[in-house]
Amino acid sequence: MKPAPFDYHVPESVDDAVGLLASLGDTAKLLAGGQSLVPMLALRLAVFEHLVDLRRVEELRGIERRNGSLWVGAGTRQAVIEASDEVRAAAPLLAQATPLIGHFQIRNRGTVGGSLAHADSAAEYPAVALTLDAELEAQSPRGRRTIPATEFFTGVWSTALDEDELLLGVLLPVWEGRCGFAIEELARRHGDFALAGATVAVELDCDDRVARCAIGLLGLDSVPRRGSAAETAAVGRAIHELDPQEIGRAAVAELDNVPADLHAPADYRRRVGAEMVSRAWTRAVEEAGRG
Repeated sequence: MKPAPFDYHVPESVDDAVGLLASLGDTAKLLAGGQSLVPMLALRLAVFEHLVDLRRVEELRGIERRNGSLWVGAGTRQAVIEASDEVRAAAPLLAQATPLIGHFQIRNRGTVGGSLAHADSAAEYPAVALTLDAELEAQSPRGRRTIPATEFFTGVWSTALDEDELLLGVLLPVWEGRCGFAIEELARRHGDFALAGATVAVELDCDDRVARCAIGLLGLDSVPRRGSAAETAAVGRAIHELDPQEIGRAAVAELDNVPADLHAPADYRRRVGAEMVSRAWTRAVEEAGRG
């Protein structure tokens, strides 16, 4: 199939893009790499009268430290993130997640902002943002605002962004100290969307107790989720007291909307999710212990 007819716009700046969104309203859709949108347009799963391509907006690209966080511009391509020493040093979880996204051809075009705004619950970047308590910067004709990742993902392929709002970038807090990070996921083939996955960040104190931790879950609900019960149970305890399998089971225990489809039933996804948490927890704790 072919996309339905649309008018094509290529703004040169953030202000131009926001102005187009304001004037075109819900008849417009932003193109930020297009690795998810273009197939949907081709299959006519999505139809828009106007397409606003952000590829010339230089303000949306870049990676830099800002007041204890790493800022990544929404237009920064995934291949750039994958090759960045700055990302590996400041946001190891983002660096680890990136090679799991599709294939290198996809990462050459896909952007961090496109992935976050598309809000697929089985995608890696939304889970990373949620796990690290990231903040997302957006601009509309009313000005700029910051949206916590905990409030950003609102449903299937939906976010807290308004129709006339443009995602500018994401701020990822930099964890200091004895920290470890890991992501684990199960997919039918490398590059496919995960049937279930987990992201883990752990900080240990000098006595090998869990000072703080964060567990993200992907592919296990209509939005990325946190394993809050497992996090609460782990904080303050010595790592030798914690069974990774129990951490995994606790992380998925509160899920009541695990999807089921032709790829996997809900019970299977839940069991896989618990195992992915267990594996990611083990790797993250080992890394933190070496630190």
